[in-house]
Amino acid sequence: MMVEYLLTDPVYFFRFTVIIILSITLHELGHGFAAIHQGDDTPIRTGHMTPNPVVHMGWLSLIFLCLVGMAWGEMPINPNRFRSRKWGEILVAAAGPGTNFAIAVVCIFVIHLIKASSAMSFLSLEFFWLAAYINIGLGFFNLLPIPPLDGFHIFSELIPDLKPLGQSQIGYALLMILFITGASGLIWSAAEATVTIWSR
Repeated sequence: MMVEYLLTDPVYFFRFTVIIILSITLHELGHGFAAIHQGDDTPIRTGHMTPNPVVHMGWLSLIFLCLVGMAWGEMPINPNRFRSRKWGEILVAAAGPGTNFAIAVVCIFVIHLIKASSAMSFLSLEFFWLAAYINIGLGFFNLLPIPPLDGFHIFSELIPDLKPLGQSQIGYALLMILFITGASGLIWSAAEATVTIWSR
């Protein structure tokens, strides 16, 4: 339980929660900016183009984050307003994970700066390493072709026969299997290996 870290390792608890909140907020804003670029003003009209994490995540997601370390976000869009329905869907879906990967690249760059210059030693190496790790993991996870994840929206536009699966509950069942069996740990192992290699 994530909440246990509040007592056993409060520094890690606050680092983790802050990074997740920032990462999900920026992930959703990535979707929003891409949707606007494609001609859909729904993110603006619904008031979601804001850095306020409560708007993107909601209180329930924030509570789950603090209790069990899991959270989610949402960006309302209307694909019917996109200039190109197919490529608009692909671009908007990819923008979320793409934002996470961009955050990870920035964090790894900062890690190299910290290592190279004593003047940067006031920055926390552990914080930026954890941020890079989490964002690469989130990027990999969201690209899985499982509804309702971003990867499914990308693949279902490339393979339209998959679209009916988006209306079923099979995606949630597959996600539960991933977590229960521990298979999702492969994603985080890949994320850890990626950060370790890039931050050398």
